Amino acid sequence: MTQRLIYVVGPSGAGKDSVLHGLRADWAGLPPAHWARRTITRAAQAGGEAHESVSDDGFLSLQQAQAFAMAWQANGLSYGVRRTELVPLASGQCVFVNGSRAYLPQVLRQWPQATVVHLTAPSDVLLQRLRARQRESVQAISDRLARGVDLALPEDTIRIVNDGPIGDAVDMLRVALQLRFGAEAVTAR
Repeated sequence: MTQRLIYVVGPSGAGKDSVLHGLRADWAGLPPAHWARRTITRAAQAGGEAHESVSDDGFLSLQQAQAFAMAWQANGLSYGVRRTELVPLASGQCVFVNGSRAYLPQVLRQWPQATVVHLTAPSDVLLQRLRARQRESVQAISDRLARGVDLALPEDTIRIVNDGPIGDAVDMLRVALQLRFGAEAVTAR
């Protein structure tokens, strides 16, 4: 079976959660897929994605128990994807992971056939979105926007500029996946 890890990266405010949520909501009737739930050292009520919230100590315990297939730190938080979240790969399902740009080299070493999706938006749009979600302080927003990652993307990266209605970015991703995996894998709605 072909393993289809789809690793989505981009700066804070690019709309990764929203695009993945939109794609998931419109996935009915398509081949089986799994959206990996992340474990984050952020309060569950902080908004955004539905994640598993843990304390710093809890995250460290999970990491020491080798519960994570992927783990990284960004923006003062720890993020992990439990090994159990990637089990559907073994049965040929697409597995979507909202990942980290800095962690991408490790992902490609472990899953060299992963499909990388790079979502981005112009800096003024990123700033507007980060302010609107009211999750971070002014300094934290500034730090997120200043976080530069020297990103060497694979040549076949799916690149989407998400600067309009979210449905447009969802449609662009659906079409790109259809081209990548074939019409039988991702059918246009």
